[in-house]
Amino acid sequence: MRMKSVELVVGSFLLVAFAALAFLAFQVSGLSSEMSKPSYRVYAMFQNIGGLTVRAKVTMAGVAIGRVESIELDKQTQLARVEMSVDRRFDDISTDAVAAILTSGLLGEKYIGLTPGADEEYLKDGSRIEQTQSSIVLEELIGQFLFNKATEAPAGSAPPAASSETDDFAF
Repeated sequence: MRMKSVELVVGSFLLVAFAALAFLAFQVSGLSSEMSKPSYRVYAMFQNIGGLTVRAKVTMAGVAIGRVESIELDKQTQLARVEMSVDRRFDDISTDAVAAILTSGLLGEKYIGLTPGADEEYLKDGSRIEQTQSSIVLEELIGQFLFNKATEAPAGSAPPAASSETDDFAF
């Protein structure tokens, strides 16, 4: 009998521990706060999303105001269509706002940063953010840098000699 009561206590302790762990994981993930907030959806088209993922933050002035809901390729324009869910409390974002894909830190996660515009009309459910700035891809920057370095004249070499012939241009 004593053995069964010990097993019962250990079993119930494990159940409580797993429930607490699941609760903490749910709270840390941010799912609980997102589900209860009323929001509206807007979308933007980007040439390159460079690692942006679903559930990435949407921020304005560094404050999280929403999440990325879906990412898909638009077959007509061949651009990435990013749908965002924005908290209804932030319903005064002007229609000429700029959406940029930014990086948190040097090699951190990608998120969308909104820069407000000056238009007096505001985004509403289903609106499209027209002005976008795609992600900066580090590999492309390194490739451009290396290509530019390879095409530069080596240090210490003389500039190209001027032609001794007269130009055929009339001024």
